[in-house]
This record gives sequence, C-alpha cells and structure tokens, in this order.
Amino acid sequence: MTEAHDGGQLPGQISLSGQSPIRPSAELAPVAEPEERDLEAALRPKTLDDFVGQERVRKQLALVLAASKIRGRSADHVLMSGPPGLGKTTLAMIIASEMNAPLRISSGPAIQHAGDLAAILSSLTEGEVLFLDEIHRMSRPAEEMLYMAMEDFRVDIIVGKGAGATAIPLELPPFTLVGATTRAGLLPGPLRDRFGFTGHLEFYSVAELELVLRRSAGMMDLKLTSAGFSEIAGRSRGTPRIANRLLRRVRDWALVHGVETIDARTASSALDMYEVDARGLDRLDRSVLEALVNKFNGGPVGLSTLAIAVGEEPETVETVAEPFLVREGLLGRTPRGRIAMPAAWVHLGLRMPANAVAAAMLPYNDDELDG
Repeated sequence: MTEAHDGGQLPGQISLSGQSPIRPSAELAPVAEPEERDLEAALRPKTLDDFVGQERVRKQLALVLAASKIRGRSADHVLMSGPPGLGKTTLAMIIASEMNAPLRISSGPAIQHAGDLAAILSSLTEGEVLFLDEIHRMSRPAEEMLYMAMEDFRVDIIVGKGAGATAIPLELPPFTLVGATTRAGLLPGPLRDRFGFTGHLEFYSVAELELVLRRSAGMMDLKLTSAGFSEIAGRSRGTPRIANRLLRRVRDWALVHGVETIDARTASSALDMYEVDARGLDRLDRSVLEALVNKFNGGPVGLSTLAIAVGEEPETVETVAEPFLVREGLLGRTPRGRIAMPAAWVHLGLRMPANAVAAAMLPYNDDELDG
C-alpha cells in the first residue's frame, strides 16, 4: 500500500544517477561527502513554516524575526547550539531568507587572526546575516574583536607597531550574527551574553523524523509505506541529516533491486546491508560494545585501551561512538573507565554476569581515574 506525500524537507527532484560509491561505515558520520552536500542543500527547508521539529525554538525565533521586521531593524544576534545534523545551518539560511537579507557564511576554524574577522566584517552590507559555524573554535584575538562589533557595530584597526601604533575606528553597518556551536560550554561568557537569542536544538523523535522523511520522499518522488518510514526513522539516531542520508541509501537499494514501493522489509534489508542495525548502531558502535562485553567482561576499561581493542583512535571512540551509546543507555562512563550497561548485553543477545556493572562501582585509587 503506497502513500501520497505532501512534501519533503527539500526543493527540486533528485537524480537517481551519478551517485558515488558508498562506504558503509560512513553512513552515520556527521560530515557529508561533497556529493552528499549538494543533495542535502537541495533538501533544506526554505522557511520556518517548512522546517520540521524544534517547535519551541522555531516559535521563539519566529517571534524574534517578526518583531525585527516591525521595528524595521536587523534581527538580534542569534546563537544556535546542539549536536551536529539537527538544523543549525538550515536555520541560519532561513533567518536570512525571512529577513530578505544576503547571507555570508564562514566558520570559527577559518578565523585564526583578528585581521581575518576584520576583513569579513568590513565587507558586510547593512542588514546582512553573517553565519559563523563552530564559533567556539575561533581564535581569542578575533573573539575579542567580535565583542565590540556585535555590541557597537564598530571595530578598531591597529596600524603600525610598538609605541607608534594607532587604532583607527571602523564603523560597521548593522548586521545579524548567527553563531552555531556543538559545544556551547566552550563559549566564553562575554561572547555568549552578547547574543540576543539563544536556542538549543534537541534530538528529534521518531514521529518528527517520519515527517522529515515524508517531505524528502515527496521531493525525491519516492513511494514508501508508513512502516517503511518508521523503519528508516527508527534507525536515524534522532538526526534529520542521518535520516535523509539513509533514505537516499534505501532509494539506491530499491532502484538496483527494482522495488517501486519501499516497505519496512525493503528498508530493513537495505540498511542491514549498510550495517545500520534496528537501533541505529553502525559498525563502530557495535565494535565498541562487543569489545567491552567480550574482551573486558563489561568493563570498566580505559578509553585508550578500548580504542586499541577496536582499532580506532581514542578521539574517534570518544566523539563519534560514545555520545550516542551513552544517550541510548548502552554504555556508561565511570571514574574507573567505560562499562557496558545492561541494555548493551540485551542488544547483543548476550547474558550479563551478575557482577558486570557492580565491578565498576568498586572503590578506586586516584591513579585509576580515566579521562
């Protein structure tokens, strides 16, 4: 049984040809390949009304923008925080569109000197929206220059060196800064306080992801059953970017196998081939859990030791696999190291020893602490 689609999270139709080879382990990576980025850009909603999910942030932001239009002024500076793939960049584009203003895009890592920021700010036009992704990674000198630019729309350009150096004030036209960060705790207080509106994006529910997928499927001219949508949404880790990426992989599988209507069985077969299991875990996630359970009897085990056991760098395990596993209640972090929670044993179809979790709670010495 097929279903009609009222819309998708993206304009235009996507070609079924020209896809680059798929690497199964990359399915859930937060950063898309160049070819994938073009497809994701086509799927981005263009207005707040089209944006699915984040109801609280969406309503608050709509009010801020509407008030700015009534006053006839640029919108207040906006800070968006939250995990990757939830829509921070999309919302920045929507803000520019709603304010009928041009959009300038840069990132914190690209601004390593105050001069880099001064060059960007001095070329802004009145009302322009400046989007700085990963703003917490901006250099300290540039960050301090940004304070005055955000508050007084002015920067001081230093000319010369030593005792002969002089500061030339440069007036800036009113603009709106939209900052995005995945680690809001790393933003210094003075910078965070200068944003007029701060929104934190939460992970999506399965029902919200189904709405995202329905919109995307409509734009990609795909036919899915309700069960097909649910199957993909349930494996998408609460992230629209991952949901859309998995939908494209299911589309490819269906195209190659001559399937016209994607149901739960089709979606499951496709995602199983890409090593994305029913709970959304990929190869790395399962490797971490299996190492904890089979090699270390559920832990506790240090991060470096665990990373060696799965053949990855400690940073990869900590930043890619751990956040999702902890959120799902599959992995725990204790002062003595990582442990497999009861749900991990159940997910792997294994029986948990009675003392597996209790062992991690034993008294420890200071030299046993794990980072």
